[in-house]
Amino acid sequence: MNEAQAKCATPDGVVDWHGIDRAKAHQATQKLQVRIAKAIREGKHRKAKSLQWLLTHSFYAKCMAVKRVTENSGKKTAGVDNETWDTPPAKAKAIVGLKRRGYKPQPLRRVYIPKANGKQRPLGIPTMKDRAMQALHLLALEPISETTADPNSYGFRPKRGCKDAAEQIFISMAQKTQAKWVLEADIAGCFDNISHEWLLANIPTDRRYSGNG
Repeated sequence: MNEAQAKCATPDGVVDWHGIDRAKAHQATQKLQVRIAKAIREGKHRKAKSLQWLLTHSFYAKCMAVKRVTENSGKKTAGVDNETWDTPPAKAKAIVGLKRRGYKPQPLRRVYIPKANGKQRPLGIPTMKDRAMQALHLLALEPISETTADPNSYGFRPKRGCKDAAEQIFISMAQKTQAKWVLEADIAGCFDNISHEWLLANIPTDRRYSGNG
């Protein structure tokens, strides 16, 4: 048991969910993310790899990951294992259980959501543990993606929204050398058909920086 975990543990060594200093957990995790982003900007990929390892093994980062998946809108929706972390003891146990060694993701639970046109959209629901592992590794990957991403992309970006995109469009269109045409396009089934092989080969992932692949 590390120092951070010991500070919020009961006398018998069990993590107390309510005893976790969430402000400190957020601060410690954010500090590591800033260091990862700085290492990437300076081209120090080995250092970024080490910092990513530290983050994904950090007790505080695991607390943040469990907090995220147990407080969002899908917190009551279970995966194939029918588990929901809806009690403090379950959340505390989940933090300790977020270990990379021996971890294998479970199949998705398939449900169908009706669309406005009468058709149904398939939706895959991961287990709570798989969601927490995704959230944990997102904490390590996001500093890299945000550092290297196009400054004028706004979709699925943290702390960015439609108003930011509209502002940038106004700035671009107000110039004397503005384009005469604006192209609006939508890629049909983008996330259904995107090449996973290309993503793994071109986007920095934990596999690349951990030296395990």
